[in-house]
Amino acid sequence: MEETLNLKEVLTIIRRRLKLITLISMFAIIFSATVTFFLLTPIYQASTQILVNQKNKDNQLDLNQMQSNVSLINTYKEIIKSPVIVEKVINKLQIDQSVEQLNSNIMINTRDNSQVFSLIVHDKNAGMAVLIANTISETFQKEIKGIMNVDNVSILARAELDKNPIPVKPNPIMNIALAAIIGLMVGVGISFLLEYFDNTLKDSKDIDSYLGLPVLGTIQKIPQRKARRKIKKSKMGVETFES
Repeated sequence: MEETLNLKEVLTIIRRRLKLITLISMFAIIFSATVTFFLLTPIYQASTQILVNQKNKDNQLDLNQMQSNVSLINTYKEIIKSPVIVEKVINKLQIDQSVEQLNSNIMINTRDNSQVFSLIVHDKNAGMAVLIANTISETFQKEIKGIMNVDNVSILARAELDKNPIPVKPNPIMNIALAAIIGLMVGVGISFLLEYFDNTLKDSKDIDSYLGLPVLGTIQKIPQRKARRKIKKSKMGVETFES
């Protein structure tokens, strides 16, 4: 016969193992907070905005030229992260990283039909992230003239160092919340496993269900404090009677 659990039995199991579930959840939260604040290295972010727009001497809006500039952004994304640009930045700033390592910390964000894209740099040092982002933008603006034989790149916004920079990674609130959810799920899972392998009879319902025997009577469980009080009272009554 297959055993099924209804909602009431599920809540009963959770209530019975509530201490275990709470303990596992608290352990997960403490572990996540310890790793987040003491073991993980903070990562800071800096970004610049770059405009791709061919200069027009007549100051007239050319839709075809705008569409051409938008199409060029995909090409510019590859050029920015190419060794031609990245190596110059590494040599200029004397960064102890390879082209691949620096590229792993560079992201390019674009929007559909927009001539503006964002250059984002991550680094362990907030000041270095700002310096790298600005240097890459300046180097790209300078080198693209010779690479593509065009002069259509402008820096709209440079990266700036905040007085109190806040790291983007790790995210303490998200990490702790995720750890709490995982701890809760693990605690509930372990509780159901323990309940599944527990073959002891806990109440009269279990005796009736598993053994099929009628229950003639039950003994109420007395809390230890009440039991001690009753024992003390009985002893005092005996001593008074003997006197």
